[in-house]
Amino acid sequence: MNLKEDFLWGGAVAANQCEGAYLEDGKGLSLMDVLPSAEEGRKEAMYHPEVALKKTYKYYPSHEGIDFYHRYREDLALLNAMGIKAFRTSISWTRIFPNGDEEMPNEKGLEFYDRLFDECLKYGIEPVVTISHFDMPIHLIQKYGAWSNRRTIDFYLNYCKVLFERYGQKIKYWITFNEINMITHIPFFGGGVTVGADENANQVTYQAAHHQLVASALATKMAKGINPEIQVGCMLAAGSFYPYSCAPEDVWAATEANQNMYLFIDVQVRGKYPSYADRIFKAENVVIRKEEGDDEVLRENTVDYIAFSYYSSRLIGVGPEALKNVADGNAITTLKNPHLDITPWGRQIDPLGLRTTMNDLYGRYEKPLFIVENGLGAFDQVSEAGQIEDDYRIDYMRKHIIAMKQAMEDGVECLGYLVWGCIDLVSAGGGEMEKRYGMIYVDRDNRGHGTLERKKKKSFYWYQKVIETNGEVL
Repeated sequence: MNLKEDFLWGGAVAANQCEGAYLEDGKGLSLMDVLPSAEEGRKEAMYHPEVALKKTYKYYPSHEGIDFYHRYREDLALLNAMGIKAFRTSISWTRIFPNGDEEMPNEKGLEFYDRLFDECLKYGIEPVVTISHFDMPIHLIQKYGAWSNRRTIDFYLNYCKVLFERYGQKIKYWITFNEINMITHIPFFGGGVTVGADENANQVTYQAAHHQLVASALATKMAKGINPEIQVGCMLAAGSFYPYSCAPEDVWAATEANQNMYLFIDVQVRGKYPSYADRIFKAENVVIRKEEGDDEVLRENTVDYIAFSYYSSRLIGVGPEALKNVADGNAITTLKNPHLDITPWGRQIDPLGLRTTMNDLYGRYEKPLFIVENGLGAFDQVSEAGQIEDDYRIDYMRKHIIAMKQAMEDGVECLGYLVWGCIDLVSAGGGEMEKRYGMIYVDRDNRGHGTLERKKKKSFYWYQKVIETNGEVL
């Protein structure tokens, strides 16, 4: 299949995983800044943030990241040499509003993104900007309870207004929240939400998600008012659930799991909670508290496109045999699929699952899709000659691009393909550097040691050719 000439080949990062400079030029603390490395208990801190907020650790990976804050010109020059057409990054909320509740923004933070986006545009690279990417200000968490408090909608909209007015004529593609469905899996990541021992966790997280949905709709309205050409997208952590067997109970379990995954996207794309939401909320003992006008806001301000991350499909079943084989799945529990290879970090490699997921999404919504994260986290070795022969990454990307093109042949509209962690960065879940996704190597280890020197991997040259031929040479 011949792709359109404006197809957006590119890469993606997040501010909290690459920028570093965690208190420089007036930046405040965000939730990632209090999470330690894997060795010091990052997983416990993610799921029990009340511990992390009171504890002092020896090493915080986000504090320096890969020093993108100071090296962005070098990094963008490398990405331009690779030929990318689009670069997804996020804006650090606490660079713009250090506490989150100020009335006036931090000018030095805004100036950094002025320089960053101008550098992108100098090369003809389209910025794709995520407004909130696991980056809640700590002050909003500690003083207000973050997204569990409806007041956070106003703080977020104040932040959005500054961004749209400053960058709305330069940047076409915006994403309101990274992987919005993550709030029900890791509430602290997804919304800065902490749940008390005596609270119904489902009530707290679904109510927080409702506040995000209202905020997303109002931000979409605001963006269109400032520049009608802006395209605003929602985003989910995608990957269709397969039933473990053809037993009706397993098939139904997969149906329910997929509905749970699509719940918030249904609201952002269709403008209302789906009919099955009542069943979910009843089963979870959840009552969504809405204010007057919420339903109208959601209905009238739907998104333009659906952005999503895809790393693997998922598997679910209810029988005792199925439940013996649980894989890590990176935050979303899945069973081990005996037909798939699995990475050391629990992700099952399923290129055909991307085609399935794209067909599921497009068939459900008929809105343009945008693959804004896909890639392989792996251990990379630098040879004595200084080379990184990452053929396994090339194989992974090749097969997923083929699956994407097949989905487009099926009739799915897709705006682009962005490789996650196009340059090595800190893993969000593990806090590791050695779980590498990039096509550009960064000399840094899990304890923060290394020169930060950048090196092109074999995959750099392969992807360069893919882009040059618009996906024809794989």
